[in-house]
Amino acid sequence: MYFDTHAHYDNPRFDIDRRALLERLPKEGISLVLNPGYDMASSRVAVGLAEDYPFVYAAVGFHPHDSSAMGEGDLEKLERLTRRPKVVAVGEIGLDYHYDHSPRDIQRLRFREQMELARKVSLPAIIHQREAAEDTLRILRDFPDVSCVIHCFSGSLEMAKEILDMGWYISFTGVLTYKNARRSHEIIRYMPKDRLLLETDAPYMAPEPNRGRRSSSLDMPYIVEAVAELWGESLEAVAKRTTENGMCFFALR
Repeated sequence: MYFDTHAHYDNPRFDIDRRALLERLPKEGISLVLNPGYDMASSRVAVGLAEDYPFVYAAVGFHPHDSSAMGEGDLEKLERLTRRPKVVAVGEIGLDYHYDHSPRDIQRLRFREQMELARKVSLPAIIHQREAAEDTLRILRDFPDVSCVIHCFSGSLEMAKEILDMGWYISFTGVLTYKNARRSHEIIRYMPKDRLLLETDAPYMAPEPNRGRRSSSLDMPYIVEAVAELWGESLEAVAKRTTENGMCFFALR
C-alpha cells in the first residue's frame, strides 16, 4: 500500500503509455496518487485524470516557472477547479531562484496570491522551493492557517526544523536512494514520523536503480525501502505510516 503524493502524469513523457500505466498501478500496490498542476492546462488535465481514476487525486496551481504565464482571471479559474470533488490541494506553487524562468518579483506575487486562494478555499498547499528558502519561509509565515508540505525537499536541517515547528509536512523523492544524499538522510532520522510524505515527482527524480530513466509511481518501493533502512523498520510499516500521513494531510478517507 503506497501513496505517491506527487506525480505529474499530465507530463508529455507519459503520452505513449499513460492509460496503461495508470491502470497497472493498483495491481502493483500503488493505492493512491496525487497529481499536481503547474499551469492552467496541466491543472485541468490533472483534474480530468483524477476524475477518471478512483485512486488519483489532483492539485491545481501555477508553478513558479510559469508565474509569468498566469493571467487575468486565472485565479478565478483555479478557484472554480478547487470546487471539483477530486481536487484536494493548491499546488504546486512556490519560488524557484535556480532557473528564474519567471522574474522573482512575479514569482513572489503569484505565490502569495495562490496562498491566499488556498486559505480562501480551505485547502492545503504543495510548495516548491529551490534556492529561495528565506523568501519562501517569509511568505509562508504570513499564512499560518494554511497547511503546507514542502515537496521534493532539498533544504538544510535547520530549515526542516523551522518547517516542522510550524506544524507542516516535508516530502522526499527518490533522491533518498542516492549515495550522496547524506543531508536528506540526516533529516529523515530527525523528523517526526507522522510528518513525512513520500513521492516520486514522476517523471523526474528516478531512484536507484532506475536513476536517469523516466520515473513513475512504480518506483515508490525503492523510496520507502530507503526510509525503512534509516528508521530501522519494515518496508510494510513505513509504507503504512507514510500512506496514513498523506491521507491525513490531504484529508482523504
